[in-house]
Amino acid sequence: MTDTRVAVIGGGVIGLSIAYHLAEAGVETTLLERGALGSGASRATADVVRSYFAGNPVSSALAVRSLAAYRDFPVRPGADLPLRQVGYLVLFSTPEQVAAFEADLPAQRRAGVDVGLIGVEEARERNPLIGDLPLLAAAWSPQAYVSDTAAIVTAYAEAARRSGAMLITDRPVSRIDSSAGRVFTEDGGELTAEAVICAAGAWSPALVRGAGVDLPMTEPIEQELLLTDPLPPGTPEIPCTLHAASGLLSRTRGDRLLVGMGYPGPDREAWRREVAERFAEVYPGLSGLGLRPAVTGLRDASPDRRAFIGHLPGPPAFLYATGFSGHGLCNAPAAGELVRDLYLDQDPGIDVTAFAVGRQRTG
Repeated sequence: MTDTRVAVIGGGVIGLSIAYHLAEAGVETTLLERGALGSGASRATADVVRSYFAGNPVSSALAVRSLAAYRDFPVRPGADLPLRQVGYLVLFSTPEQVAAFEADLPAQRRAGVDVGLIGVEEARERNPLIGDLPLLAAAWSPQAYVSDTAAIVTAYAEAARRSGAMLITDRPVSRIDSSAGRVFTEDGGELTAEAVICAAGAWSPALVRGAGVDLPMTEPIEQELLLTDPLPPGTPEIPCTLHAASGLLSRTRGDRLLVGMGYPGPDREAWRREVAERFAEVYPGLSGLGLRPAVTGLRDASPDRRAFIGHLPGPPAFLYATGFSGHGLCNAPAAGELVRDLYLDQDPGIDVTAFAVGRQRTG
């Protein structure tokens, strides 16, 4: 492999956004992906782009900025990224959940999030499939859209290539020597760059240690989403809905519901039974529907569910953007802009110190 000005490691939606924004700014960029583009965490998403992240206004601010970028993204003349507005509904069943929402609300509003507290009656109007749950209130944010992650990955890859970026797939990176700006691949190849950017998701911690950065990330977590059997004819479409007490997340996907609830853990069958039980409680009218695996994939995770984005100046420089904890699709456009601005020493328009590695973020 030949030398390049910037080497980006990771070809998911984060790495592709970084490659696109750098190449668009005139920076010679080469991206290395261990498999196919979008084959990691970007493959295992609910295809939902939203702005409200409870208790995490920093991620919410990135998501608000990213949503605006998605709307304006230059796919091709006369084409837009697929974004169908469905809204995001969070069901509260305890006074503590309502109090936590109200305490968090001012920071969410400052981050630009359109979210508010609604009554139980309105919540049931927005999602008429909800059963007779002991609800007190709900959060409602209209800023949630069903998209197509594969289409977003393709659009960013095409835009990056049009801007001059080189995207190399099926090339796993084995280690980084940041002091020399060298990237080594498992097939014995080597790439030298003025700057190396790690956006390798679940594979990031081992790589960034070669740059002297100790990311306090948890072990990679395997995500699994389930799909119901076909819904009865005439079943209304529902917003993306989170039952806060159980963590059950659901949205309409064609003639079915896509369902998630945390992470499976070591006993996957027990987890699936637990999901089925919670699903029957939240949606008793659909309790007879079967649930089957839809997608699985590894996710990176930070202790506070906020991304790690930072810059060690060079030359050679080292930058990182990882630990998105399942928020990558919602944060990708803004993350690419921040990394570009950090590399070019431009004002990113946001306090990036909130994303840097530090002792205050170890748990």
